[in-house]
Amino acid sequence: MLANKKSWKVMIITLVAVLTISVLSACGDKKDVVATYKGGEITLEQYNLEKSILTFLSPQMAQLTEMDEFKTYLLNQQVAFGYLSDNATAESKTTGKKLAEEQLAGMKAQVGDDKFKLLIEESKLTEADIAGYLEKVMISMEDMNRKVTDADIKADYDANKQDYTLVSLRHILISLEDADGKAIRTAEEALKVAKDVKSQLDKGGDFATLAKKYSEDPGSKEEGGLYKDTPAGTWVDAFKESSLTLPLNQISDPIETEYGYHVMTVESRTETAFDKITQEQKDAIKNKLGSVKIDEFMSNDLPGIIKKVNLPESPAATTEEPTTTPESGQDPTGTNGTTTEGTDAPKTDGTKTEDTDAPKTDDTTTDGATTDAPTDTTGK
Repeated sequence: MLANKKSWKVMIITLVAVLTISVLSACGDKKDVVATYKGGEITLEQYNLEKSILTFLSPQMAQLTEMDEFKTYLLNQQVAFGYLSDNATAESKTTGKKLAEEQLAGMKAQVGDDKFKLLIEESKLTEADIAGYLEKVMISMEDMNRKVTDADIKADYDANKQDYTLVSLRHILISLEDADGKAIRTAEEALKVAKDVKSQLDKGGDFATLAKKYSEDPGSKEEGGLYKDTPAGTWVDAFKESSLTLPLNQISDPIETEYGYHVMTVESRTETAFDKITQEQKDAIKNKLGSVKIDEFMSNDLPGIIKKVNLPESPAATTEEPTTTPESGQDPTGTNGTTTEGTDAPKTDGTKTEDTDAPKTDDTTTDGATTDAPTDTTGK
């Protein structure tokens, strides 16, 4: 299932954690310095290049790049990653550079070398631009991750223990959109179909048979709606909550998520002790906590590091309100406490791919995995 929708600020921090926000060293005109900080400066040319790389990797951000608050945040983040990568340990720099190379190779493999070259040329970028971008973010992330202790990982597990419960369930999704994101029915129409499916199940209909007939989740449809021994933290909140609380072998009422309505039955639940979670899960916790440390650095330390900011003003704003606004009190990693990516369980990420050919960076961890993530609609 898809992760919950986020404000742009949370989105940006999330992208940092998964390598899509960074800072790039580039030559700029000394006259056009937009920020100075302890140990460095950002030129207007560097700042604009940062925005170009951002919109190359995350086209949905293009509409936000002229919002003054967004621009300020992006510049602050450039400073943060420039400072962090410059002051990282030698070990972090070595590992970060290697991970950046792996990320770039994964991006190129996703679309093919020729297509990748064409895409960056069309965006007036170079491979060196992307490589430098990834290098700084990977070095910064690696350095912060090394500050996360085993005790930190255990504490996060304890705070989110239910996310590691292994759940076997079947569900039938009545979706609002097709695989390309085009609306196919209203919420009211989806609910009506879901209620009809539940009625058939209540009358003795076979769940697997009905899932193959009605479900629009490509990740489980052909398996009769089954997700076996999947960590509960894999799913978005409403789906996860039902997976953890629904009495075993009971047919649920329709469960609403942003993708439509689900009818579910839980077959088993097994708690997972800390010493039984996988190394991938522990690494995911470390990556999440490393991202939190970056956010804390930006909030607590960055104001004392920045000496001067001189961003050009945006064009006069229209009277139309932005569709997304910053929110507070949200998980800065964008994971909502979920730290179970990278497990051997069936992947249930329903994230829609953007309507673009731009390659995506790895959306799970910063371990250098390739960037071609599968998609489905179960509610991660």
